[in-house]
Amino acid sequence: METLSENRCFGGLQGVYRHASASCACDMTFGLFLPEEAADGPVPLLWFLSGLTCTHENAMVKAGAQAWAAQQGIALVFPDTSPRGEGVADDEAYDLGKGAGFYVNATEEPWAPHFRMWDYVADELPELLFETFALDAERQSITGHSMGGHGALTLAMSLPGRFRSVSAFAPICNPVKSDWGKKQLSAYLGEDRAAWEPHDASLLMAETGFDGPMLVDTGTSDQFIDLLRPETLMQAAAARRQQGEFRLQKGYDHSYFFISTFMESHVDFHAEALWS
Repeated sequence: METLSENRCFGGLQGVYRHASASCACDMTFGLFLPEEAADGPVPLLWFLSGLTCTHENAMVKAGAQAWAAQQGIALVFPDTSPRGEGVADDEAYDLGKGAGFYVNATEEPWAPHFRMWDYVADELPELLFETFALDAERQSITGHSMGGHGALTLAMSLPGRFRSVSAFAPICNPVKSDWGKKQLSAYLGEDRAAWEPHDASLLMAETGFDGPMLVDTGTSDQFIDLLRPETLMQAAAARRQQGEFRLQKGYDHSYFFISTFMESHVDFHAEALWS
């Protein structure tokens, strides 16, 4: 693993690291914020999965999460959203290929050799993090934005016992019926919709739910709200009587201004679960 940068941040350390990924068959980069408490022993970890077009850097720089995580003594990890580098397949469209991994394991060409983001986030990166840094594997929570909100919700519901809490900012809630989903899932997983269903948060909510608290925020002025389909997740959660809070925030859009506005409440929400 190569250290690309380390900067003092709210009493802790914000680092950026690169390593050779077996899952994605390329070098991968991630950001990791360690609060000052990590100098004395393992601390809880909150995952932040970013959205379309993003790298590890967007949320690390724009979300304002480190200040609130430092107050709570929680580490933050910011993985990249897709494989990168020469030889990695790409597409001219912004919502397919590099920057648009959708947190699935691709089975179709030309994506299959590198686009294995599910394995990367669920298995490979956690193993590296807990072997290398002062992090408590028994205290993990997860959040994300847009495509990353989709990833956070599907990972949390598919890996029971892994995460103590889950939240999302403007998540893609029903990709099997949205143009943000049908395009990518068919490209990465093929035309058999049965392969798509394990990556749909609304379907997972109806089938299994999440054994813990959930928080979802979406702006009423989100320019992509018809693609996000938040009502499908809310309806499935209500039918299941899922423990959680689903908030429509008046006047907010899809931007990091929205995320940074509500980041404190999300970090506090996860801190309650992580320290309980």
